[in-house]
Amino acid sequence: MALNLSSDGSTAESSHQPCAFLEFPFRPFFLLASLFSIFALLFWNALLLGLISVNTYGGSLWWHMHEMLFGFVAAIIVGFLLTAVQNWTKVRTLHGKGLMLLLSIWIIGRVLFFFPAYLPDWLIASVDIAFLPIAALALAYPIVRAKLWRNLMFIPILLLMSTANVFMHISAMTSNPLLMGQAASTMVFLVTFVMCLMGGRVFPMFTANGTQTPRVNALAWLEKLAIISTLFAVLIGSGLVDLPAIVSAAIFFIASAAHALRVLRWKIWVTFKTPLVWSLHLSYWCIALGLLLYGLSMVTGLVSHSQAIHTLTVGAMASMILAMISRVSLGHTGRAIVVGKIMTIAFMAIFLAFIIRVFGLFWLDNYQHMLTMSVLFWVIGYASFIVLYFPILTKQAANKS
Repeated sequence: MALNLSSDGSTAESSHQPCAFLEFPFRPFFLLASLFSIFALLFWNALLLGLISVNTYGGSLWWHMHEMLFGFVAAIIVGFLLTAVQNWTKVRTLHGKGLMLLLSIWIIGRVLFFFPAYLPDWLIASVDIAFLPIAALALAYPIVRAKLWRNLMFIPILLLMSTANVFMHISAMTSNPLLMGQAASTMVFLVTFVMCLMGGRVFPMFTANGTQTPRVNALAWLEKLAIISTLFAVLIGSGLVDLPAIVSAAIFFIASAAHALRVLRWKIWVTFKTPLVWSLHLSYWCIALGLLLYGLSMVTGLVSHSQAIHTLTVGAMASMILAMISRVSLGHTGRAIVVGKIMTIAFMAIFLAFIIRVFGLFWLDNYQHMLTMSVLFWVIGYASFIVLYFPILTKQAANKS
């Protein structure tokens, strides 16, 4: 299998492969996970409105929390990492039948949750839990073969996510809402940590390349502070470390300030004419805001835990995911890394989904109306991606050799 390196270091497949959709993990996982996110939120909103009544494994709240984190977000992360590892190592990544097997495990895991009355809990849990460890093994192979040890850190992160998933399933089997919340929060902060790692690595480069401005050099002390403080936030947010509320809040404030200074130095004001870049900056600003709100939720009643979490999930994760999968899908298929008006509107729609979900009750009296509006803007954002990128993700690369 021959590979082409595009101008930003991404790869484009050669043309002799029979099934483009299974050539690289980003293709099926980006497309199907985006589609699943739309289904999951419409289904959740319909449940809350009383339009449908469906018995799901773990209950409706458990299903919503689990599927948005371990269904949608985890699939995007796996698709991204298993694609990026080929750039890092120059070793062929999972593809073809092997990729189809991993994808099938993910799909079957989503389906089995709707049959708790017919299948034993252990079977449903086992299929779902298997996805991340198998993905970690697939990621480890090229890294170990190429001896590129600096990227080995993503293996324990995926395994920690898998461990959080195990505890999510234990919470479902034991009807333990406290454990459910801790496991979900662990996943939220692990994903936040990954976003911080990847953002620091590539956002300054993306900003410089996309805006034709000088690249901002990293400050070693700030990078260390951002990473270390976020690690502490993971430990505290997951409940693994129990500190006085004021101390925990102070750590979150420090982490927030570090990330705010970090993203401020990347100069969002030079990106306003480049949607693929300003969308990334906005998502990273939501990391700083989410950490700030989480700290405030520990010491004041003015901010709720839900507002803080949804700033990290909708504001940071959903926005960054949409921007990154749009960029990666273009770069890895040999296309120009530029989006038009529709994707620009999609980025705005996801950001509006975040604003409404987190702050909507300040001007909307009806909680359900607020949620419905947020879901609709999410649908606009991710449906735009699906429609525009379906041919990109299912056909051969534009740049062939």
